[in-house]
Order: sequence, then C-alpha cells, then structure tokens
Amino acid sequence: MSKRIRFLMVEDSEDDAELLLVKLRQAGYVPDCTRVDSEKAMRSALAEGGWQLVISDYVMPGFSGLRALQILRELNPDTPFILVSGTVGEETAVEAMRKGANDYIMKDNLARLVPAIERELRESAERRERRRTEESLFQERERALITLHSIGDGVITTDAQCRVDYMNPVAETVTGWSYGEAHGYLLTEVLPLVDEVTRLPAENPSALTLASGQTIQTSDPCILTNRNGQEHNVEVSTSPIYDRDNRIIGTVLVFHDITRERRMARQMTWQATHDSLTGLANRNEFADRLAYLLEGVDEQAAKEHALLYLDLDQFKVVNDTCGHNAGDELLKQLSRTLRANVPAGASLARLGGDEFGILLENVDLGQATETANHLLHTFADFTFEWQQRRFAVGVSIGLVPINAQTPSPSFVLSTADVACYVAKESGRNRVHIYQDSDIDLGERHNEMHWVSRIKEALESNRFVLYKQRIQSLNGADRTPHFEFLVRMRDQDNQTIMPSAFIPAAERYNLMNAIDHWVIDTAFAYLRRMQLNGDDGIYAINLSGNSLNDDDLPDYIQKKIGQHKVNPGQLCFEVTETAAVFNLDKVSHMIRLLKALGCRFSLDDFGSGLSSFGYLKSLPVDFLKIDGSFVHDMHVDPMNRAIVEAIHQVGHSLSIRTIAEFVESADVAEQLKAIGVDFAQGYHFGEPQALQEPQTITIERSTLGKTGL
Repeated sequence: MSKRIRFLMVEDSEDDAELLLVKLRQAGYVPDCTRVDSEKAMRSALAEGGWQLVISDYVMPGFSGLRALQILRELNPDTPFILVSGTVGEETAVEAMRKGANDYIMKDNLARLVPAIERELRESAERRERRRTEESLFQERERALITLHSIGDGVITTDAQCRVDYMNPVAETVTGWSYGEAHGYLLTEVLPLVDEVTRLPAENPSALTLASGQTIQTSDPCILTNRNGQEHNVEVSTSPIYDRDNRIIGTVLVFHDITRERRMARQMTWQATHDSLTGLANRNEFADRLAYLLEGVDEQAAKEHALLYLDLDQFKVVNDTCGHNAGDELLKQLSRTLRANVPAGASLARLGGDEFGILLENVDLGQATETANHLLHTFADFTFEWQQRRFAVGVSIGLVPINAQTPSPSFVLSTADVACYVAKESGRNRVHIYQDSDIDLGERHNEMHWVSRIKEALESNRFVLYKQRIQSLNGADRTPHFEFLVRMRDQDNQTIMPSAFIPAAERYNLMNAIDHWVIDTAFAYLRRMQLNGDDGIYAINLSGNSLNDDDLPDYIQKKIGQHKVNPGQLCFEVTETAAVFNLDKVSHMIRLLKALGCRFSLDDFGSGLSSFGYLKSLPVDFLKIDGSFVHDMHVDPMNRAIVEAIHQVGHSLSIRTIAEFVESADVAEQLKAIGVDFAQGYHFGEPQALQEPQTITIERSTLGKTGL
C-alpha cells in the first residue's frame, strides 16, 4: 500500500532531486514534494505549512544547508531536517547535528535515506503525541489549580509524612500562612485544630486517612486558631492520594469555614430567647427558666424562691404622645436600670410591652420583699427625658413566693399577673404580695371592667376608625393603599389605643362584635369614597376569634352586597399566628373571598411561628413583615437579614411584601435596596381619623352571639 509523504526539498540540482524521489517511490511512498533553492523561496514554502520533513543539500549557489536549517528551526522547530550531500565532512556533519539537524546522509549512500526518513517521521509523531499529552496534562493541571483557587473551601494537600505541599488561597487566608511559608511544615502546625466543646487538640485527620486509607469526615466541627490568633469554626474532610501503583502518597484535606453560619446560629438562638429591643430574656425563655427552677424545688430541702412581676405605670403616655422611638428608648433605659439593681444571679426578662419579670432564687419572702421595695424606690427616682419633655415613670409590682407547694410555672405567672393587677388597682407604685383571695378579685373586677366598657362603647357608637397610608416603594404600583385601624373613645372622649382593649376583648370573646362593627363601618365609608372616584385598596384586620366564626365569610359577602362596595378594593388582614392555628378555616375563607375579588394580607409575619412552609397553603396577596424586625434594621444587621429573607421568600411565592413600623428615612432606603414593595409607618404618615360621620348599628344577632 502506497504511503503519502509531503516534504520540502532544498536542492539546486534537478537530477539529484529526482534521484531522491526515485528512492522514495521504490520504497512505496507517493511523494508530494516542493523544491526550493533560495532563502526567499524556502521561507515562502514554509509559510504554507503542513510539511512532514525537510531534506536539504549542503552546498548550493547563494544558499547553504546550514542556513536552511537555521531558517527551519526559526519557523518550525519541530519539523525533522535531514542533510543530504556529497561533500559534507565529519566536522560539518557534527556541526549540523549540533545546530539541530536530525540526520545527515551522503549522496553516495542513499540506501540510508528511507530508513532515516521513516525513523524521523516516527520520532516526530511521537514528539507531537508527547507534546499533546504534556499540553493536555498542563491544561488539566491548570484547570485543577484554577478550580482549587476558585472554590470557597480551603484545600491543603500533604505528603505521606503529613507535611504541607499545596494550599489554595482560601486556606492561606483562613490559616494565616502563605503557601511559600507553609510548604514542608507539618499539617498540625499550619492547621492546629481543637475540639469545639472540650478545647482539647483534635486528631490529625490526614494522619487518620494515611493510616486507614479511608476518607475521613470529622463528626463535629472543630475550631481552628490561625496564625494571627483568630478562631474559625471549620468542618474538615480528608481523602487519600494514590500513585500509579495504588500506594498512598499523601492526602487532600478540605475544610469548610462555618464561622459565619455558627455566628448566625448563635444569634438566631439568642434572638429566639431574648428581646431584641432590650437584650433581656423574653417571655418564653423566662418561662423555661421558671420551669427549670420548679423542677429543682425539693420538698424536703424546703427551698424558697420568688417571682416579681413589674408593670410600668406611665409607659403608654410616653409611647402615645412621643411615638414608638421614645417608647423604645424608655424601655432600653429602664432595662439598664433594672440590670443594675437586681441581685446577682437573678433572671430578668421582658414579658410584654411594658411588663418585666424577675426570678429570685434561694430567697425567703422577706428578702424578696426587700428587693421589690428597692426597685420601687429606684423607679421613683427615675426620670425620662425626651425632646425637652420630662416624664416620671412609676411601677406596680406583684410578688409571688415559690416553694414546694407551687403547682406549675403557668400558675406562678398568672398569679404574679393578678398580684400586679391588684397593686395597680390599689393605687399603683406599690408592691403587692399574692394572696389566694386575689385571684377571684382580679378576674371578677377585670372582667366586669372591660365587658362593660366595650359593650357600652359598641352601643354608644364610641368606636372610631382611623386609616394609615401604605406607601409603595418601587413606584410600580400607583394605586393608593391604606389600612383601617380601630380606636375606642371613653366617656370623656379620650382615645383608647387598641393595645389597651384588644387583649381584653380577645380574652372575653368580644372581638367578633368589634370586627363586625369595623366591617360595617369600613364598607359604608368605602361606598361613599367610591362614589367620589376613590379606587384605593383598604386593609381590614380580622381577629383570631372571628376566624373561628364559620359564618364570617357569609357575613362579609352579605355586607359587600348591602353596601355595594367593590370587592377589588378590599384587603383582609389576618395575623400569622391566627392563620396557622386556624389554617383550614383561613385557607377556605381566603379562597372563597378571593373568588369575589378580595385580597388578603398576612400580618405580623415573623413574630409568631415564623415558618415559611405554610405560606404555600395560604394564597395571600401581601406579606406584612413584623415591625420588630423593621424599625431598627438600619443598625441591626441580623434584623436586616431577617427582613431580606422574609421578602425573598414572599417574592418567590409571588407575594408582595409590606414592612411595618417604618419610622425613618434610613430604614425606608434600606427597604428600597432590598426590594420590599410597600412600607407603613410614621415616616410616611401617622394614622388619621376618618372624616366621614360613622353611625353604624350593630345587629342584635351579633351581640347575642358574642354574649354582650
């Protein structure tokens, strides 16, 4: 079978050139040859490319084989060059070989020509293959290095003696060692690991892998103290490196820096057990500590403890007259005052808006009373200043002894609340020690007090509606948004904020009647506004009590028809906690009313169960981010992260987000940067009373149903 060969011949003699071609044809080759005899012609031919070899005479008029060799090596250093001449001597041949010729052949011995060509073609092919392999290995190594340099984990490789022979940039940054400094050092020097709990040195993971031949994954995170003394929480895994003979020649160690995750977890744990505003323990954590304390009360040991329940007497005055920022600052200052004045070892917590609890361990009634009186005097000396206004803040304290006969944590908290109530009813600014007779007095008085006031307010039409603007942050939604807010007027026409009467109304099953009043009043107002061209969206709050009312959807549909309001302007708000505890009913009601065109909003998200999972079951249109995360997010990175997370989850479910308690431009700008859709708060406008007259008669069936 003939073999094609393409070569360049540098030869001035046509006869000699033909002689070479005859030899090749006799050997079974089909030569594709170009003959040149000058430097210019050779350079032009080489520019074409594709030559398998160059065969050159040594002496030519105006040209030489050594010059041809020099040109070839400049332009094609890998192409084989065979010198063929009848005059070349041994010294000339040696010089030619030294300068890069692959072989030389005498013209009177052309029998060597074909074997020499075949050898050079074979070696040239081997060189090309070797070069391709080397290039492939180089590229693979470069890709591996780029990958190792780009990944977010630290990577260290060691030899069989656990000495460092490679580190990627992440490993350099975390350990504080550069690769040049660490190379050859023992891994334990470069990566000193200790157990996260015991702080004892951890086993060398690479040594374990070398000994076992297995991939090792640390079961628990370790702490790495780097060269600069900084601590990092890391998760480590090591794997063996094998040679061609399947012998372990080293290890590759990968560590993931989880310092940020651990810090976030600690912060989340702290946030779950502490009040974000004051830094004190929250109600749940306080209840857990109380339960733990009661478990340790031994009847035979006769241990005694006490709980103090504190309720501020003027907090609402500050909050209502000066705003939330003033109220927050007052709570912070009082929290610092309490910390400085409670005994060492006492548990201090914020139990509610303006309520605090103190758990005193191993004290008798006399010692607990002394501590309570000391706090009473401390509050008497405290003055709060805000924008050149001064406020005296009193406190009422309920004291409950704890001993072996104390039945449960809930009993302690409820009786402490009653004792505090009795202290307030007895004239405020005093300490009251709980007595068995207090519970009936407190419950009966409180029930009669609120039932009568709410009933009278409903019958006398002394509930009023306010509305507060909900501002679009992205400019895409130009439809005005508002929320209806309910207030109550006392007999002196003083406004009672919902925080005062809503808890009592919920506790004594009065919220259904209030919600019905709000729905009737809001629908009547909306009808008048619609006739004047108003096309805004108005949010109406529905309480957890009303959500349990199976007739509520029918009642709303009936009132929509009665007042002829546009359902597209209605948005009903339900709180996160109420929605979860009534998930089936709420889901059914949402779907029923959305079919009419109504919208729904999930209120106070993040303050209750804070589970994103159930959002899939609630086809709401808006997600209101609880204000406790929003109002200080510009100075609290954790709260900002929570707001951003809630917003992202909401948008992933096509739910628009609304941030509450926006009271500054800084917070508003951060919300815009995150992409939150709407904001509500004093920065955009305070609640305003409706200007329309509101005369609504509650149906007797409603009053009878709620027991009024």
